[in-house]
Amino acid sequence: MARTRIRLTHETEEATASGIYGIIVGAAVLVTAHAVAAWREVLAVLVTLTVYWIAERYARIVAERIHEGHRPAWHVVREQLTSGWEIVTASLLPLLALIAARAAGAAMLTAEIVSLSCSTLLLCLAGWRIGAGGRLSNGERVVSTLVAGAFGVALILLKTLLH
Repeated sequence: MARTRIRLTHETEEATASGIYGIIVGAAVLVTAHAVAAWREVLAVLVTLTVYWIAERYARIVAERIHEGHRPAWHVVREQLTSGWEIVTASLLPLLALIAARAAGAAMLTAEIVSLSCSTLLLCLAGWRIGAGGRLSNGERVVSTLVAGAFGVALILLKTLLH
């Protein structure tokens, strides 16, 4: 009997893309949040990302049904329901940064900026990793890092402008 496991660490192209997308969506939720308690913002981010995960998995299963003309096999459904969690888990570090900043006495806006800065750093790291293994020169890697980080910087600027 095969065991079903949720993959949290198996790195694939799709998992990495889901993680990057999750960081951006999680940060966007923080930008628009107006909660007075950190736990409410954490809950809002986690629920939003979980809904995105469910919607993406559902869309993939339905798309297979549409394009293949038959029900997806159980192993396909199982694979869809046990993968893609990086969209949720990639935002855990920024959420922990939010909680830590609030616990240290930071104002909510400051804690949100700390969390968004953590998200920006993670995006920059992803941008830098694009050139791993010599695929890009160091100059190209810097540009890639800056482009990836620009998402986070834009969200930080939006947060400061909205509040």
